[in-house]
Amino acid sequence: MKILLTGAAGQLGRELKRSLACLGELVACDRSQLDLAQPDALRTAVRAIAPTVVVNAAAYTQVDKAEAEPAVAEAINAVAPGILAEEARRLGALLIHYSTDYVFDGTKPTPYTEDDTPEPLAVYGRSKHAGEQAIAAAGGRHLIFRTSWVYGLHGANFMKTMLRLGREWDELRAPLRVVGDQVGAPTWTRHLADVTALIVARKEVPDGLYHLAAAGETSWHGYAEAIFAAAQAAGLLDKSPMVHRITSADYPLPAPRPANSRLDCSCFRRDFGLALPDWHTGLIDCLADARF
Repeated sequence: MKILLTGAAGQLGRELKRSLACLGELVACDRSQLDLAQPDALRTAVRAIAPTVVVNAAAYTQVDKAEAEPAVAEAINAVAPGILAEEARRLGALLIHYSTDYVFDGTKPTPYTEDDTPEPLAVYGRSKHAGEQAIAAAGGRHLIFRTSWVYGLHGANFMKTMLRLGREWDELRAPLRVVGDQVGAPTWTRHLADVTALIVARKEVPDGLYHLAAAGETSWHGYAEAIFAAAQAAGLLDKSPMVHRITSADYPLPAPRPANSRLDCSCFRRDFGLALPDWHTGLIDCLADARF
């Protein structure tokens, strides 16, 4: 097996590099080695490497910045996945790609299924949905995993931001204000990477789009409180900051977020016989492994 991994220096890519290394020849490329915004170079590289599996962990993930850079987000999140899918089909390779809960508008009162129609609210979500469509249109073997609220020990994410604020906070500072009216499932990159490796190791896998996120649900406010409690228990913080619940309207951002980011992962469990642990379990395990 020859595996091409894109985005190898990102928060998910670094965990995938670890998880996939034992499965065969792994060609792990970061942006300096393989820039997904350069379509001709991308095609040339895939043809030269000739992988049997392509795992695309590269993405433009700066949700608010994407509002000012729609062309860049489109190039990386929409055009590049389509190119990877076309080249994978030409090689007879399997493409594994990661998408997002932000393809939905968040108005549904229950968890989203794969059959629900995407209605993205912002440039980031629209570009990711376009990437899903481009992959499906290419007609090759593919797996698209929609996930949510991804975090890990590498890169920039909500968990690391909260830990930094927690270290800086003291009793003289005002309480931290965190949105409490958006609900989803924080998903640890290592769990995503390990499940991906289990799937890559199988001789046969189904094609298509699946929801793959941690079990359970919480708000950003609940997530922040859990981060501080778990970090204090792990010895990463001396004390937990005060956290006040606010609404999305109290904290306006350039890109609107879905109020409901919950994903129904029952199809993935049925077809693969696998499931990610509860989000709180993942958070505790992640912090136990932390080296900040």
